[in-house]
Amino acid sequence: MIRSGTLILHVAARLLMPLQLLFSVFLLLRGHDEPGGGFIAGLVASGAFALYLFAFGPRATRQMLRVAPQDLIGLGLCLGVISALPAWWQGQPFLTAQWWTIPWIDFKFSTPLIFDIGVYLVVQGSVLIAVLALMEGDSEEVSHD
Repeated sequence: MIRSGTLILHVAARLLMPLQLLFSVFLLLRGHDEPGGGFIAGLVASGAFALYLFAFGPRATRQMLRVAPQDLIGLGLCLGVISALPAWWQGQPFLTAQWWTIPWIDFKFSTPLIFDIGVYLVVQGSVLIAVLALMEGDSEEVSHD
C-alpha cells in the first residue's frame, strides 16, 4: 500500500492550494501591464494541483479537478481560436486586439485576456497530464513489487 504524504504535507496542501490558485488568477489578470500572463499563471495553478497530488494521490486529485486535463487543453485551444475572431469579423488583421469595457464594474475585457485564459488552461492541462501520468505510473510500478 502506498501512503500519500505526511500530516504536515496534508495540512500544507489544504492551506496552500487555495492561495496558489488565487495567486495564479492574480498573475493571469495582470499579465498585460506587468510581468505575468497565461503561461506563468498556468504553471502556478499546476503547482497547486501537483502539491495536492503529492499529498493525497492521483485519485483524490482527479476528484478535486472534476474535469479531465485533456478537456482543459481542448477548452484552452478553443479560447485561443475564439480570441482571433472579433478582429477578423471587423476586417482587421488577424489577432488584432479588441477591447470592451464593462461599465458597472469598471473592467476592461479584451481578446488578449481571452487568449491568455486559453494559454492558462492549455498549460495547466498539459502539466497535469504529465504529472498525473508520472504519479500513476509510479504507483503501478510500486504495487507490482
